[in-house]
Amino acid sequence: MKTTLLQQRQERDYLASKNYLKRHVEINIDDYLKSNLIKVIIGPRRAGKSVFGLQMMKGRNYAYLNFDDNQLLKVFDESQIMQVLQEVYPNFEYLMLDEIQNLDGWERWVETLYRRGVNMIITGSNAKLLSSELSSMLSGRYLQIEILPFSLTENLKFLGINTTMDTPQERGVYMHEVDEYMHNGGYPEIISTRQLTETYLRGVYDTVLLKDIIQRYKIHKTDDLYNLAEWLVSNYTGLFTISSLAEELGMTSKTTVSKYCNYLQQSYMFFFLPRFNNKLQLMKKAPQKVYMVDNGFVKAKAFGVSPDLGKLLENMVFDELLHRGYAPGLTLFYYRSRNDKEVDFVLRQGNKVEQIIQVSYDLSSPKTYKRERSALIEATAELRCRNMCVITWDTEDKMDIEETKVPVVPFDKWAK
Repeated sequence: MKTTLLQQRQERDYLASKNYLKRHVEINIDDYLKSNLIKVIIGPRRAGKSVFGLQMMKGRNYAYLNFDDNQLLKVFDESQIMQVLQEVYPNFEYLMLDEIQNLDGWERWVETLYRRGVNMIITGSNAKLLSSELSSMLSGRYLQIEILPFSLTENLKFLGINTTMDTPQERGVYMHEVDEYMHNGGYPEIISTRQLTETYLRGVYDTVLLKDIIQRYKIHKTDDLYNLAEWLVSNYTGLFTISSLAEELGMTSKTTVSKYCNYLQQSYMFFFLPRFNNKLQLMKKAPQKVYMVDNGFVKAKAFGVSPDLGKLLENMVFDELLHRGYAPGLTLFYYRSRNDKEVDFVLRQGNKVEQIIQVSYDLSSPKTYKRERSALIEATAELRCRNMCVITWDTEDKMDIEETKVPVVPFDKWAK
C-alpha cells in the first residue's frame, strides 16, 4: 500500500505543479478550510473537481488518496491506512479523498475520520454522495462546492479572449469562440483542442455509464440503460414522462425507467426540470424537461443530422443558470400557462417568482416574435412577476409587454 501511495504522491505533485484557471466560486477558501466540517467538492467527471481541490491545497501540508485508481482500491486497508499516510505525508494537516464514491463503505470510514478530527476535502462524481449517502451519515456536518464544466466567461478567460472587442477583428475572434462554446461545450481539457471534442466526450459518456452506473448499481439489462440515455441526449430540452419513456423504448417496467433516470441524473450527465406549480402533487405529475450538463455531449452523442441552434442555446442558458447556483425543482423550473403556452425558465427565491426567462435563437420572424411575446404575457399575469428577460443569439432590443420594457439580450452579454 505504501508503494501505491508514493506513486500517487508523485502524480499529485505533478498535477499540482501546473497552472490552472482559477474557478469562480462564491466562497473564501481560507475560511472554508479553517472549518472542521467536511469539505465536499461535487460535480461531473472531468469537470475539474480534483484540480480545484489541489488549488485549494496549494501551499498547505496535505495527504492525498485517489480512489479512481484501481490499484489503491485493491490494496486499501482501513486499519493500516492512517499509519501509511503518516509515513508518506508526515504531520499532514488536511486529507484529500478524490472520487471517494468508488470505495465501498466509504461513508462509515469518513464518519470515523471526522470523529477523530481529521480535516477532510472529498470529491465525488455522483450526486447521491450528497443526497442519501452523505446526508444520512453526516447530516449537517459538511460544506458543499459544486464544480461544473467551464461557463462561457471561464471559457473565454482560459483562452485569453479580449471581451472588450476594440476592433472588428477582435469581435470576430470573440464571436467565433462563443459559437465554439455553444457547439463544443466547456470541458476544460479540450477547450484548446476542439477537434477532439467528440472523441473525448464519448469516452467520458461511456465511462459514466459503465463505471458510475452499470458497475456501481450492478445493472444487468445494460441495453435498456444505453437506449434510455441515447433517447435523452437526442431529445435534450424536450418533454417526457416516465410513462411516455417506457412506451417509447418498449420497457415494460416504469419503475425501472424511473430508477435508470435517477441514476443518470445522479451521475451529473442529465438534469430534469419540473414544471412550476404551487401544488406539489400537480408538479410531480407534469412532464419534465431534460437538459445536458454540457453542450459538447450533444455533438458527441446525439442522434441527428444537424444541430438545432435553438435547443443548443436553451441548453446553454440552463447550464449558465446552474453556474449561478439555481437548482432544478428548488429554485429553477419551466412553466406552461393555462392556455398551454410555455416559458423556458422560472427562477424562484423563497415563495416568490424572481424572474421569467424566455429563450429564442432568432426573433426576426413575426410568427416567432408573437409566440414568445404571447407566452410571456400569460406567464407574467399568472405568476405575478414583471421581471422578464428574453435571451437570443445576437438580437438586442426591448419587447413591450403590459407597459413593461422587457430586455431582449444576446446570450454572451447576459452570461457575463
